[in-house]
Amino acid sequence: MKILNSNQQTVYSIQSAVRSSWLRLKTELVMKEKRVILFGIGNCGRADDGLGWAFLDKIEKSLPDNFDIEYRYQLQVEDAELAAQYDTVYFIDAHITKQKNGFIWRKCIAKPSDSYTSHELNPETILNLTESIYNKKPISYALGITGEKFLLSMELSKNAEKNLAKALIFFTNDILSRWKTSMVNL
Repeated sequence: MKILNSNQQTVYSIQSAVRSSWLRLKTELVMKEKRVILFGIGNCGRADDGLGWAFLDKIEKSLPDNFDIEYRYQLQVEDAELAAQYDTVYFIDAHITKQKNGFIWRKCIAKPSDSYTSHELNPETILNLTESIYNKKPISYALGITGEKFLLSMELSKNAEKNLAKALIFFTNDILSRWKTSMVNL
């Protein structure tokens, strides 16, 4: 074992401090560069239509600092400008079609709308506007959580609660863990 003299120990300490500071700075830069937003879409006053909001409520505290959340009753044209400010966009909403796992996960690709109204816009239309107006192409995914009751009520159905739990486990284990791991392994 080699014994270090005091000058070598000082140099080693300085190198270690610089390396540690560099890793912290690099982590902060990556986090600032990779901005993420989650749009929770729905209406908590219409039972399972509130699944998008419930998802945000439950996941918010476990999100890294570079993640933002937005609650929406529905997507609007203005959301294209907001999406343009992010590198990754997730859309979370209730899904009326029953899914085997209780939710569906899919990549969203920009696509023009053939709708004649701006009252109801889908994620693909928002991404198309983001690309055509702001020349931005954020990576985007949609998470549709299966609901079954959409009447006036402030509570989710039992099946919607189960599907929400499955979607949260999926997102935490498969999506958030990748973000957090990429921040550690710089």
